[in-house]
This record gives sequence, C-alpha cells and structure tokens, in this order.
Amino acid sequence: LYFSAQEGILIFYHIKELQYEVKICADISQPISSLIFSPDYTSLLLVTDQGTVYSYKPAHSGEAVKLLDTSSSCFLAADFLTPGNNYCVSVTISGEVQVWSLEDGTFLSKLNLGTEVHV
Repeated sequence: LYFSAQEGILIFYHIKELQYEVKICADISQPISSLIFSPDYTSLLLVTDQGTVYSYKPAHSGEAVKLLDTSSSCFLAADFLTPGNNYCVSVTISGEVQVWSLEDGTFLSKLNLGTEVHV
C-alpha cells in the first residue's frame, strides 16, 4: 500500500496477515495531490498541486526523480499515456493538454481544447 503524507512524503506499508512494515520511500517536500501507477505497475507518478511531476520506481527503491515542472501553466492533473510507460499527459486549467517524455521530461506536444478544464 502506497500513500502520501501532507508534507510530501511517499510511504509504503507492506502488510502481511496481521503484521506490517512501514518504509519512507521518498520525500519531495511538496504536498502530493495524486499517485498514479503505470499500467504495468513498474513506475509511480507523484503529482503535486504546484504542477511538479516525479517518477518513483518501487523495484529500484531509489529517490523520486523530478520529471517535469509545469508550475507556470496552472497545472491540473497528469497520467500515463498508454500503452507503455514512456509518456505522460498533463492538462492545465485553461484546457491545454501536454505530452511529455518520462525518460527525460522533454516536452513533446500540446493541444489546446479551447475550454476550461475541471476535475
């Protein structure tokens, strides 16, 4: 079970029968608004209200890696662009849909919907 604390800490609870272990996986120092697993569950996107997206790979137990920072564009949400785990799609409040490479955070494409978006 993965969850985030208000302070921007990603926590993992390993639960087995009546026993559990707690592990702090990453501290990004920004409140995490959502956690999204990739379709094959190898990567986890950590999305903040400020528009920063981090990648965390549970199998590697490393630190979360900042992929992109869209803080200047009224960021609303992000998710994996399937199939695969190579791309991420984000949307701004103003209706701009953006595609990003998860390998290095490179901005690839955008589409303006011409309307405000709400979650």
